[in-house]
Parts: sequence; structure tokens; C-alpha cells
Amino acid sequence: MFQFDFTNRVVVVTGAAGALGSAVAQAFHQANAQVVLLDRSDNRWPVLSNPHAPPPLTIGNVNVMDETSVTDAIAQVINQTGQQTGRIDALINTVGGYRAGVPLHEMPVEEADMLMGLNARSVFVSCRTVIPHMLKQGSGKIINIASRGALRGEAGASIYSASKSVVIRLTESMADELKTQGINVNCVLPGMIDTPANRAAMPQADFDQWVTTAAVADVIMFLCSDAARAIHGASLPVYGRG
Repeated sequence: MFQFDFTNRVVVVTGAAGALGSAVAQAFHQANAQVVLLDRSDNRWPVLSNPHAPPPLTIGNVNVMDETSVTDAIAQVINQTGQQTGRIDALINTVGGYRAGVPLHEMPVEEADMLMGLNARSVFVSCRTVIPHMLKQGSGKIINIASRGALRGEAGASIYSASKSVVIRLTESMADELKTQGINVNCVLPGMIDTPANRAAMPQADFDQWVTTAAVADVIMFLCSDAARAIHGASLPVYGRG
């Protein structure tokens, strides 16, 4: 693992109970950050064990597609993060969903809405809520999760690809709007991530070709570090060997 130090930084992770969110939270906690865990669940929190880092703040029952839910959660963050009260130094949006396998004309409208909501609306709502706080403090890092599938539409994955393409465009637009205000906005494009759910769905695949959650977390930490201060609006491929 690469060595980063996020002492005295407040890092908010949405979807923190998921496979990627848990890995990201663990990585930042090991780097001494004040980690804030946001998730729709309220009982699946990752175990963070760095005794030198502040204890994580957990906020459950957060629907990142709902403005009121996110606004209330971020208000708690601002008021409850100890010595760093009033700051959000990094926002990592790991919430997302995947559905594929049917052509566009057979996909239920409700399922298309769900994908657009999880992958695109969630980024819009979370960023829209957090950015005013970053503007007030004059700094911040925002990292969104797109996908290799965002770069090209494929049969059976039209809405998924479209929703992740939206994430790239949102990232680029926010980066242009905020880069002179001390805020960096970037996104990563993972290939197939090695998670228990993906292994169960594709048991015959070569898992060694997939990218690990820890590797994706390392890239996210780099983008949140001072070393990435000149990077704005990037979409970084993180494919592993796949």
C-alpha cells in the first residue's frame, strides 16, 4: 500500500457499506483521516481499526438520490466532526448500480430510472450539497466513480453506459466551474472490480485479471492528495489487467 497522510482531513464516503466504499473508507482511515461513512444501510458498516485516526462518523439511512436526506446528512457532518467541525475536505461518491442483459426496447422504464438515479442523480445531489461548504472553505476534492463502460455503449447495457457517461460529463463540468476556487473534481473509470458479488455473478471468470477494490482506493487517495493538485476533470482508467 502506498503511504498517504490525511491527518486533520474530513473525508466523506457515500455508499460506505458497499465493497468499494468499504475499501475506500478503510484506506483513508489507515491514512489518519476523519472518515465519515454515509450509506442507505444502518447496520453493515466496515470495521475501521486504526487507533491513531479519529473514530469514524457513521450516518445511516441516507438516500443519496434524495436532496433532503443528503442535506440532513451533510448538516450532521458539519456539526459532528470533532476538531474539524465545519469542513469537508473530500467527497468520494461510490454509490452506483449495474443492470444489463436486455436491449433498450425491453428494459422497464422503472429499471432505467433506477440506474440513472443510482449512478448519475446520486452524484448530482451529493455534489450539489457539499460544494457550497467547499467553496466557503476555499478548498476540496471530489472523486466520482464512472466506469470503463461509460466510454462506449454496448448491446444490453445502454442505460448503464449512458448513466456512467453522465458521471464523466458532470465531473468535467464541475471541474471547469470550480478549479479556480481551490476545488479539484475528477473521476475514476474502473474495469471489472473484484468483489464477492461480481465473483458470484461470473464464477468462471479469471479473477486475477480484475482490479481490486484496494487498487481503486489507492488511485482515489492519490487524486485526493496534494500530489494531484494540478489535475482537474480527469477520467482515470483503472482496469487492472482486464
